[in-house]
Amino acid sequence: GDYLVTIEEKSKATFLRAYVNWRCMSAGSSRVCVRMVGHKMEESYSETLKEQMSIVEMPLSDPPLCISCCPVTGDLLVGCKNKLVMFCLKYLVINQNLTVLDFERSLILHIDNLVPAEVAFCAKHIAITTELDVLILELVQQSADRTEQCAHGFSTLEKPVDGGPSTDSLQPELDEFIICQKPVELLGEESKLCEIPITLESTELPTEETKHFQVHYLLFRRFTPDQSPFGFCEETKLHSVQLLPVYQTAHEETENKRELLSLFCFFSLPHVGYLYSIGKLVELISTYQYSEKSEQAVLTPQFLHVITSEKLQCFTVRCSAAAARDEDPYIDTTVKACPPVTLDVCTLRMQLFIGPRAICHFKNHIILLTKADTEDITERRKPTRRMISRKADSIRSRANSESEPGWNLYIINTVSTIQLYREMVDYSRTYENVKTESCIHLLSEAHLLVRAAIMDPGFPKSDEREEILRAFRESCAFLGDCYSRFDTRDYHLALPYYRMSGLSMTEVLKRLVSEGDEIQTFEKGFLFYLTHSLNEELNEELSKESANKVLQIFYLADPEQLPHILCSPYLKNACPLTAVEYLQKVEKMMPSVVLTLSKASMALRMGDLLMYGHEMDSYKEAILTCGFIGQPKLLRQHKEGVVTPTEFAVHLKETQPGLLVAATVALHENSKMELEEAETFFKMLCKNNENTIPQLLVDFWEALLVVCSQEEILQELLLRITSQYVWRISKKQLPETKPLRTTEDLINSCKHFGLIFPWVTSIMSVGSPSDKDYHEDISKLQSLLCGQSINVTSALPVLEPLTEAGHIGLTIHVLCSTRLGKYEEAIDQLLRRCPEAAVFYAQHELKGDSRAVWWNKLLPELCKRTRLTGNDCPVLVSSLKAETLSVVATELELRDFLSLLPEDGTAAFFLPHLLHCSQRKLLT
Repeated sequence: GDYLVTIEEKSKATFLRAYVNWRCMSAGSSRVCVRMVGHKMEESYSETLKEQMSIVEMPLSDPPLCISCCPVTGDLLVGCKNKLVMFCLKYLVINQNLTVLDFERSLILHIDNLVPAEVAFCAKHIAITTELDVLILELVQQSADRTEQCAHGFSTLEKPVDGGPSTDSLQPELDEFIICQKPVELLGEESKLCEIPITLESTELPTEETKHFQVHYLLFRRFTPDQSPFGFCEETKLHSVQLLPVYQTAHEETENKRELLSLFCFFSLPHVGYLYSIGKLVELISTYQYSEKSEQAVLTPQFLHVITSEKLQCFTVRCSAAAARDEDPYIDTTVKACPPVTLDVCTLRMQLFIGPRAICHFKNHIILLTKADTEDITERRKPTRRMISRKADSIRSRANSESEPGWNLYIINTVSTIQLYREMVDYSRTYENVKTESCIHLLSEAHLLVRAAIMDPGFPKSDEREEILRAFRESCAFLGDCYSRFDTRDYHLALPYYRMSGLSMTEVLKRLVSEGDEIQTFEKGFLFYLTHSLNEELNEELSKESANKVLQIFYLADPEQLPHILCSPYLKNACPLTAVEYLQKVEKMMPSVVLTLSKASMALRMGDLLMYGHEMDSYKEAILTCGFIGQPKLLRQHKEGVVTPTEFAVHLKETQPGLLVAATVALHENSKMELEEAETFFKMLCKNNENTIPQLLVDFWEALLVVCSQEEILQELLLRITSQYVWRISKKQLPETKPLRTTEDLINSCKHFGLIFPWVTSIMSVGSPSDKDYHEDISKLQSLLCGQSINVTSALPVLEPLTEAGHIGLTIHVLCSTRLGKYEEAIDQLLRRCPEAAVFYAQHELKGDSRAVWWNKLLPELCKRTRLTGNDCPVLVSSLKAETLSVVATELELRDFLSLLPEDGTAAFFLPHLLHCSQRKLLT
């Protein structure tokens, strides 16, 4: 809202007034309208409001002592004796062409025995100061289940426990004694113990949209007067309480939507100021020591301006550092950095003025009110002893200032962000060669200055936008230089600052590495930056000279990292011969399998296959596999987010595919390569299109099954392998390379592949001769289904293409039915399509609980089918006579056996089995 609120005194009466549409007065209009707050305006004269200023009278039962306007909502808070009154800003729509501002008194906070000297109000947060006490509160909207208490307009907190005798009972005439309470600081939940009860009284008309609040205590702090051998200083009073909001960094698409990010509270004593963060966590972030007694202070997101009796001082603040951490979770990581909130504050400027009395801030202006005073300063400040009391009246009689000469009003333009940033950077260079923390401190201040400008809500429309962004990147680069060059415990910050600067590694090397062959000493920060950057998967490639210089740096400073950094895409142009020379020198001091593999990789790059073979023969394959675990980039790189095989991997594919597969399995098992990543790797290695699965990938899946222990990945692997077997069998597609493992190898080494059942072999023995061309895939698929690991229910859709594929499909169908416990369905399939295998199947599968299928299903079906075919199907007759009747006669009682025999059966055919059954009964 665009309004001005004043506390005015006339004829010993105090008034609270709001001036609305006040800009009309500066435009030349002299028309003024006076109205009461909440007064309904008539349509007849409302049109004149466009061209005149309105004075809104706000009557109060007690004289107003102090006021504060919320910068977020425009609401108004008025401090009176023992209470605070809140007015909500309203927009009254008179007609479609006219909207006027008004206020509605909505809430009263009753506070016993408290006379506020100053108040601050922002986003439902309230800061109150008396002479020596500070209390910060938050009005929290109550949930629906707790609003019953507010139904009558009141919400009362519990009364505090009596902490001792009240100072009100002390007799004021005891001038020989001064009563002082102990200094106290209570943060967060502890601040409830401050013994200041607050009662809420809602005064707005209740509607469905009425909000009910409760008080949440955030901070309470009590100070004691300054003491000296000469007595107490009566001017030890708090002043300049302020709540400062910081908003989310604005972007072009959200520049009109200000979202509150962080909130800070400042208050000051004559010689020291305090800045608290009161967002998610209430904490003291800065303390300001003044060189002389302060009169007033004003806090901005970039500076703290303080006036004393003769000076205007400017200090740095840490609001942007705290807000940056609230906004970005990646601050204080290897990705992003920001100077710490605990960084010591600095005094930037001091300007002399005669008699500063009041100060305020607007955008890039400081408004300063001064008064030239001729009276004796020493006499005016002479302290007098008096009673310290919380109930002391803070309203003093005021002299008639209209007749006093010497008043001056100054409007001071603050130095632009860019100009001040340049001055700080230039000044920091005086410390560059000394290598002290002072250089880092100054550059940190410059960085925070620019960061605060970027977080300003008006930044997207600023004329200096591009220049400030350049300054931000430049400040990051300067800080990266400091943490790289200086021997400091925070050397690791070189990495995030260089990342934020947008500099390439080539540009960083030019800043830090001198040209020529002279040997430099490099600090830990620079090596930390190089090591982490070289391990990143970026597309930048250093020139040959720069790459060789990096090799030299690591050979001299950190030789153990040399085999690892050689795998970086940055060093693609490094001289392989130079790299081998360095590696050979390092190997004499600290040999390792990773170093040997790096030498082999360099030998491939040089085309020296003899050297390559010598290095690869230095260790057994199992140890070489461990070397690839130590440095996966020997086999694969990432380019634009896509995994890409290295030259080393391509060579292994042709010469040692078993080692390549074993190494990839080891990478997966050590969480160095995901399953999808491995699939892309082998497809690109074998130059297959996205829909074609190379045999080497199938070899990887089979090898991974041997060692995989995670059930979720195991089932995924089983489905993928099954799908590939089915695809190749159904499409009659042979693998492009010879599989690394046979069915027998997998059965012997992997528990997920089972021995193929005899009845499966029996079915396949009468199959088509053409199936023998795909025998390996068929047998592996059957072996998987003969095992107990694969989830048959999940695999059924994958197996669907083979269910009608001759004898192969029959074995798959029967194996699935058996795993699902559908034995009778399996018997039907076998008797219909391959009756000679039915008995083999029954002998192997119909055991235990499923043994009853012999007489409940197999015997009746054989009898039925034999009756229909007669002697045309001798297989059915032999199956019935040779095994089925023998099993049933052995298992059943004579009476039960007789009941199963067909009535039209030949007695001579069944008689031997009946005799066997009866003899068994007699023997038992």
